[in-house]
Amino acid sequence: MRKLLLFLAVFTSLMLTSCRDDFEFEPSTVQLRFNRDTVYLDTVFTNIGSSTYRLKVYNDSDKDISIPTIQLGKGANSNYRIMVDGMTGEDADNSGIGDGKIFRNVELLAKDSMFVFIEVTSDVADANPSDFLYTDAIEFRHANSLVQKVELVTLIQDAIFIYPERDNQNVYETISLGLDENGQPIEFIGSNLSENDPVNGDELHWTNQKPYVVYGYAMVPNGKNLVVDAGARVHFHANSGLIVSQNASLQINGTAPPSNDPSNLSNEVIFEGDRLENLYSDVPGQWGAIMMLSKLNTNSINHLTLKNATVGLLIQKRLPVGEDDSQQPQVTISNTQIYNCANVGILARDAVVNGHNVVINNCGQASLAATLGGSYTFDHSTFNNNWNSSRQVAVLVSNYLETSDTVYLSDLNAANFTNCIIYGSNQNMLRLDKYNAGTTGGPDATFAYQFTHTLIRLNNTNNNPLYLPTNTTNFTNCYQATNSQTFNPKLKKITENKLWPTEDLSSTMPAITSSFTQDILGKSRTTQTCIGAYQFIPNP
Repeated sequence: MRKLLLFLAVFTSLMLTSCRDDFEFEPSTVQLRFNRDTVYLDTVFTNIGSSTYRLKVYNDSDKDISIPTIQLGKGANSNYRIMVDGMTGEDADNSGIGDGKIFRNVELLAKDSMFVFIEVTSDVADANPSDFLYTDAIEFRHANSLVQKVELVTLIQDAIFIYPERDNQNVYETISLGLDENGQPIEFIGSNLSENDPVNGDELHWTNQKPYVVYGYAMVPNGKNLVVDAGARVHFHANSGLIVSQNASLQINGTAPPSNDPSNLSNEVIFEGDRLENLYSDVPGQWGAIMMLSKLNTNSINHLTLKNATVGLLIQKRLPVGEDDSQQPQVTISNTQIYNCANVGILARDAVVNGHNVVINNCGQASLAATLGGSYTFDHSTFNNNWNSSRQVAVLVSNYLETSDTVYLSDLNAANFTNCIIYGSNQNMLRLDKYNAGTTGGPDATFAYQFTHTLIRLNNTNNNPLYLPTNTTNFTNCYQATNSQTFNPKLKKITENKLWPTEDLSSTMPAITSSFTQDILGKSRTTQTCIGAYQFIPNP
C-alpha cells in the first residue's frame, strides 16, 4: 500500500511539473516554410466565387512564435479572401465577421504547421487587361522587418450571363411546360431567351466571342430558333440547362478540327458545367440537361462536345410522357461527343433521331436509351460504357415506358445501327426491351430493329430470340464480343474519353460501303473504312 501511495505521489508530481497551462510565444524573426511559393487558382468567371485553395505554412524552428501580421498585399481592397488557422481576420466593417484580409499576432508552435485557405471573387475589369490575370500576394510580416510572400494568381474570364429574374418578393422567374398526368404544373426556374434582352442583346444567337453561363433553364420560345456558332463555349450552373420548345428549333454549328491537328477543339461547340477547376473536369451530374421537345425537322447538332450533365440530350415530344400527340420530336446529330452523364447520354422517347459519327461514353444507366418507340438511325457511332456498376449498358432500345401505375406503349418503327461499336465493361452492353403483352390479349406495339456490320459485346443471352447468336435476321454481319478478348475494339483510353481504335479494325472487322465519307475528326473514309466514329489514326 505504501508503495502504491509513493507511486501516485511521484506520478502526480511529474504531471504537475510537465503540464503547461499556456505557451510563451515570441515575436517571429525566423523564416517560415511554405508548401508552394505561388498559389494558382483555376480560371473563374467574372464576379463568380472560386473554389477554396489551400496553403500550408511550416514553423521549422524550435521556438513558439507569434507572427505580427499576415495580410493580403492589396489589403482591404483585395478581391481575395483568406482564412488563417480557422480565423477570419479583422472585422473592418464591425459586422461581427472577419473580412479575410488582415490577421494580427498569429501564433504557431515550434515544429508545427497551419493552413491558410484562399478564395477569390473578382471582376474582369480588375484583372490585367493584357492577359486577364488577377494577382495579389499573402504577406507574412515578421518582427525584424522580414517580409515573406506567397503569390496568388487567377485568370478571370468575362462571360455573358443568362439567368432568371427575381421579383420584389425574391421569387425567381419560372417557365412552364404545361401540366403533368396529375394536373400539376410542370415548371422550371428559368427564363425565355430573347432577341432583344436589355443586357445581353440577342440571346438567340450564341457566338464564340465570350462564354455563356446559364443559371436555371434557358428556353427557346415557340417560333424562335437558337443558333450556336462554331467555337462557342456554354457553361451551365447546377440544376440548369436548355429547353427547346415544341415549335422552336436548335442549330449547333460546330465544325471539324484542322486536318493537321485533330486535338484542336477551337471550332467545337462545348457544353459543360460552370466549375472550371481541373478537379471538376470529368465529374458527372454537374448540371441538368438539354431538353429537345421540338417537333420541327430543322433541329441539327454538329460538332458538339457535351459533358458532365445529368442527362445529356433529353429528346421527347412533350412533358408529361404519354400525352396524345402524333408529332414526334426530330433532331439530326452528327460528329458529336457526349461524356460523363450521371444518368443517360441521349435519352429519346418516341422521337425521330438520325445520327452519325456520334460518340457516347461513361453514363450511369445507358449511353444511349432509345425508348418508348420512335425511329432511330445511327451510322458509324461508338457507344461505350464503363460506369462502375453491374447494370449499366451502352445501348437500350424499348417500345414502352412503365411508371408506377401506367404502361405507355408506342411503336418502335426503326432502330437501325450500321457500322457501330456497342461496347463496355459488362457482359451484355445491348439491352433490347420489347413489351410483352402476355396471354391476356392486351395491347401490343411494333418492335422493329436492325443491326448491320456492328460490333456488340454480348454474352449469356440465354438464347433469347431477340439477340445474337440465335437471331441472325435482325443482326447482319455483326461481331459478337463474348468477352474482353474476342473482337475487342482496343479503344485508346476509355477513362479519358479517348475512344479511337489503337489498331486498324478494317482488316478484322471491315465496314460496308458508307455514305459518310469522313469520320468525326474529318479524316477520310474512302479506303479501309473502320466501324465506329473514328478511322484508325496511326500515332495520333
